[in-house]
Amino acid sequence: MRADLHYLSLLDVSERIRRREVSSVEIVSALLARIATFESRLNGFLRVMGDTALADARRVDAELGRGQWRGPMHGVPIGIKDLIDVAGVPTTSGTEIMKDRVPAADATIVGRLKRAGAIVIGKTHMTEAATLDHHPMYKRPDNPWKSGYWTGVSSSGSGVSVAAGFCYGALGSDTGGSIRMPSSACGLSGIKPTWGRVSRQGVFPLAESFDHIGPMCRTVADAATMLQIIAGQDPADPTALTAAVPDYAAELGAGISKLRIGIDWRLLEDRVDTAVAESIRQAALTFELLGAHLREVALPPIAAMAAVAPLMMAEIRAAHAETYPREADRYGPALARMLAGGDALGAIDVARAVHARRVWSGRLRRLFDDIDILLVPAAPGPTPSCEELDAMQGDAAALMDRISRYTMPFNVSGSPTLSLPCGFDRNGLPLGLQLVGPHLSEALLCRAGHAFQQATDFHTAHPVLER
Repeated sequence: MRADLHYLSLLDVSERIRRREVSSVEIVSALLARIATFESRLNGFLRVMGDTALADARRVDAELGRGQWRGPMHGVPIGIKDLIDVAGVPTTSGTEIMKDRVPAADATIVGRLKRAGAIVIGKTHMTEAATLDHHPMYKRPDNPWKSGYWTGVSSSGSGVSVAAGFCYGALGSDTGGSIRMPSSACGLSGIKPTWGRVSRQGVFPLAESFDHIGPMCRTVADAATMLQIIAGQDPADPTALTAAVPDYAAELGAGISKLRIGIDWRLLEDRVDTAVAESIRQAALTFELLGAHLREVALPPIAAMAAVAPLMMAEIRAAHAETYPREADRYGPALARMLAGGDALGAIDVARAVHARRVWSGRLRRLFDDIDILLVPAAPGPTPSCEELDAMQGDAAALMDRISRYTMPFNVSGSPTLSLPCGFDRNGLPLGLQLVGPHLSEALLCRAGHAFQQATDFHTAHPVLER
């Protein structure tokens, strides 16, 4: 097998498996060997499922030998963030307190992926209960592009594992940017769908009305392929939207002629790194050259996120009501501080936060009367070092401003958001942009992102791993 197959796109490797140019067993075996070589440094997985992945790959090859092909995920190895249930496999949510929890059934979205023929190669690492830091009992992941640098949170292991060539796609969750931040830090394409577009049944919550589940892949086309399978209504999740799921792949090649893209140029002047600002300007120019029309807009004040924070804190506290404070000593310090902060909230704080959320979301919704999508930076600065972020752990407001200033607002509004690579910083680490649309506009976002990737090559770059 060619040595570089691990860096193919999901759709590329899928087609090779379908044509039987390479077997699923060969692919899985090669990825397991790569994981064994590099996992000790990168720490992308909490649990590698080698035996079951190989058994599933043998089944795939037998099915293909009989002419049975289930679609573009058939035989493709993927990772599952470890707050999403896989039957018979521990779902720890990155915590010590749930390290022995073994679900009896798959989450709805895992079942859908398995029925589509996807092979789960492992459960990916994550921060403690999807918050800002990893539990002290776990070794945190390392960025494959440059050791000692941030991987993004909380879907840290999903970002690392796809970027390092351990799998071809992974599921992540996103409550304040946790699909988009690791996608940006690791050079991936990640989709945070409209809230409710993807079922959350079998997913441990962080803050339920902010939580989104979505794919993290190497290309927008790959991410659209995964989203196609996991999106849609679910009788087991009454919050899942019932709207029909469009054919995302069919719309990818339609182009973006006359697409109206809104940009708030003031964001690039507000404590934004020069490399980030320049990458967004160049991305805007690329979209314009592809036929889109740029329109200046004024995003609702991002400072309003502070007024919404008590609602998220209350929901995080509610998610741990059964174990905190009764078992407070089993929590890591960062999450324990967050839960204690939730205890300090009053009803008036939460009521005001609910109203602030509705006001901000309504103002954002009005922007889409005059534009089709928004172009926004993924982060105000380049990917920070772990040392830099560790020094900020005691200042939650500064930390959130540094890492989630431009991601959190779209969890507040529940808006679909696509993150994709758009450049590199001075350290050679990827930079990302976000495309934001009105609710249920995932097909349009994917079309715009795919057009950008057809005209650029940022998504084709990969980290060089040393043994």
